[in-house]
Amino acid sequence: MQTLEPTIAHCMTAYMAWADDITLRNTEQLPEAELMAPRQTLFETISGTFDHILVVAEIFQAHLEGRNHPHRERHRDRILPFTEIAQRLRAIDAYYVNLASSWSNAELAETIHFEFVGGGEGVMTRQDILLHLTNHSTYHRGFISTLVYPLVSQSPPSDLTVFLRDAWLHND
Repeated sequence: MQTLEPTIAHCMTAYMAWADDITLRNTEQLPEAELMAPRQTLFETISGTFDHILVVAEIFQAHLEGRNHPHRERHRDRILPFTEIAQRLRAIDAYYVNLASSWSNAELAETIHFEFVGGGEGVMTRQDILLHLTNHSTYHRGFISTLVYPLVSQSPPSDLTVFLRDAWLHND
């Protein structure tokens, strides 16, 4: 098997998985009632915001695999239990890291055509999809961290700089 040089897509998906895990571990300290407590936010709860990250990841997984997905919106009608969200988010993050590490630059540049959930044609390269997912997760993780901070004040940093220093390519 050919060993590929790490790409920016591989680095960023690895960062996404690492930072999602830190935020999930931090949030797992909270009781379910706190995770499902109504908040004045777009996705209504801490769990709902994590579930939205998962739904978007599932949608783009289907796009990359050339198959349909069950989602008609960017959120579920009924939020999954947090333990299931955490397990599924970690699994899909690992899926994306494996994809990104297995694709060459030429494969990352291949164009994917799909239909946006809200309607309209989408056209993105594989790399653009992976970078979108990383950015999307980062955006919502920051919001989750703001919600969780008053409840769990001691949290390890999930900054890209910390990942690059402590985790990226340091596992061999």
